Amino acid sequence: MIKIVDYGLGNIQAFVNVYRRLHIPVEVAKCAEDLVGASKIILPGVGAFDHAMERLEASGMRPMLDDLVRRQKVPVLGICVGMQILADSSEEGVLPGLGWVSGTVRSFESVPGLENLALPHMGWNDVQATTDSALFAGLEEESRFYFLHSFFFECLAASDAAATSVYGLNFSCAVRNDNVFGVQFHPEKSHHFGVRLLKNFAEL
Repeated sequence: MIKIVDYGLGNIQAFVNVYRRLHIPVEVAKCAEDLVGASKIILPGVGAFDHAMERLEASGMRPMLDDLVRRQKVPVLGICVGMQILADSSEEGVLPGLGWVSGTVRSFESVPGLENLALPHMGWNDVQATTDSALFAGLEEESRFYFLHSFFFECLAASDAAATSVYGLNFSCAVRNDNVFGVQFHPEKSHHFGVRLLKNFAEL
């Protein structure tokens, strides 16, 4: 059963609607008990890094998520800020992230030469898969997704970058380490491209 983590951030219903249209069973998890039986986990999020970590901790689901993802190796997909909190830390805040994918979330403005880049990066942009990840099956060419962010994930290991996009620089817009996946863009707002990606995740 796919469980969508509802800790007060992100458009949970949009993901539920996509999977119901695909006739794929899905449930919303609002507490640790709701995560029991998860075969896949979606971790959405919007807003600031520290606020997301605070809300996740306050939900009481953090220990269960750590167990499911790290010990039981249940596949998880972090989306937008849900992807960013997979990292070790962020320039946006002071709290540690989940540390499920080694890296740091950086501001575009912190990159030399990008101080005047218009932020946030908002709208449609091309995405290029860098690996043969099943998450991007059927999306290898001319795939476009909807973005809304001012920070990007800088992977410690280049092999963890699953896809890239270009906005001022070539940045990792998707990450993957073992059973942990993350995408910076919003598949739930990306029409048939996003539907295909969410279906791919369900079929991993």
